[in-house]
Amino acid sequence: MKRNRWIYAAFTLLIIGLGLGSRAFSSVLPDAVNPYLGDSLWAAMIFTGCGFLFQKLKTMMTGIISLIFCFIIEISQLYHAEWIDRIRDTSLGGLVLGYGFLWSDIGAYTVGITACAAIELLVLEIKKRRNM
Repeated sequence: MKRNRWIYAAFTLLIIGLGLGSRAFSSVLPDAVNPYLGDSLWAAMIFTGCGFLFQKLKTMMTGIISLIFCFIIEISQLYHAEWIDRIRDTSLGGLVLGYGFLWSDIGAYTVGITACAAIELLVLEIKKRRNM
């Protein structure tokens, strides 16, 4: 499979917009969704970004690499040296590195990446059936 970079770039930008929107409109989101939506979208963005970078990688491997990346970032939040906390204090540093480790973030990342992988596999199956 070879992914279309333009499509994955567009989805990455769309997900970034949705993620920023989820922060801006958090007061109107349901309480059950609000704490997890941003993290799930962040992980989905990592998946689409990975799909953009690695066009020929299989869906499962793209998901695994994305999960490992997200988990490393989350685990890094257990480390609090002055230099990395100064980076986290910036807007971009806080969005990329986060602030504190939460097990619920691990679950949200897993949901976001699993959803993206499932959508990609579904689209591939539909394309395959159309070409039969």
